[in-house]
Amino acid sequence: MRRIISALLISISSTLALGQGTAPLQLADGAPDRHIVVRGDTLWGISAKFLKDPYRWGELWKLNAEDVRNPHRIYPGQILVLDRSGGQARLRLGTVKQPQREYVESLHQGIPTIEPRDIEPFLSEPRVLDAAGLDAAPRVVALQSDRVIAGAGDTIFTTEATPATGSQKNWQLFRPSGALVDPDTKEILGYEALYLGTARQTQTGVPSSFLILTSKQEIVKDDRLLVAPREDVMNYVPRPPGKQIHARVLGIYGGVKFGGPQSVITLNRGKTDGLEPGHVLAADVAGAIVSNRYKGERTDYQLPDARNGLVFVFRVFDRVSYALVMNATHPLVVGDHVRTP
Repeated sequence: MRRIISALLISISSTLALGQGTAPLQLADGAPDRHIVVRGDTLWGISAKFLKDPYRWGELWKLNAEDVRNPHRIYPGQILVLDRSGGQARLRLGTVKQPQREYVESLHQGIPTIEPRDIEPFLSEPRVLDAAGLDAAPRVVALQSDRVIAGAGDTIFTTEATPATGSQKNWQLFRPSGALVDPDTKEILGYEALYLGTARQTQTGVPSSFLILTSKQEIVKDDRLLVAPREDVMNYVPRPPGKQIHARVLGIYGGVKFGGPQSVITLNRGKTDGLEPGHVLAADVAGAIVSNRYKGERTDYQLPDARNGLVFVFRVFDRVSYALVMNATHPLVVGDHVRTP
């Protein structure tokens, strides 16, 4: 039991209290008295069993604000007990009676914050570059045997590419896509890069040579390469930002018009605005315009925006972020507002 408790690393950003406000915690309808953690659980899913606002998980745990940014680990086989005896409910670890063998196995793999398969491709594939980064990326200048298109197994030649260092030696192929334009200021925030595949550098110099390892689309001249990022699945406690953030939906991944739960959206705010992986924002649905006719005169009224759902920020660039839609009453569309809940 001591090993399990010591492995439970409960932490939260020191700015948690600023984002929460003073509203009391509200338990979810039918919140259970206890929950046995099983493989396949997520921190968000368990939170939703106990709380109407899952992002306030840290308050339910009474997390120590002095311990910052460590992963919050909960393991299969543990029992979470909802203690309602005090003035405010809190969650604690109960007594685990399963065989010790199950404890040892569970220590190696804690449950994730959100379902990894929903975001893993987006931890490495979508890229946002500024103009300087785009210009500095090696550019395809020729294809094997003077071909027009290339794919997996083919060799391509590029402008000079500095060899990748460290443990990450693979490169990714991209095609510059459209500019990401802030809907409020009309300023270009960056350029989204369309992921094409992976490659391994086989020769340095001018030109440099690459062997295409995988390809999702055909590679042509003027496509670009970047060193592949690490594919770490972040696993932090969901929390609101420590400051008021107002953002807009720039796009819905895949080029679709509407987004719902498990859709990935692009936001016009990033690191420079105070967003971090693990931050949760509330999505609003725009208030409808209604007409009222009284004594022969028509008056139009703009109804206030209303809470639509919650989005979980999981990848952050300087001025742009990607977020997963966790729940939504109405479909999200480009231009919708999201904010600190």
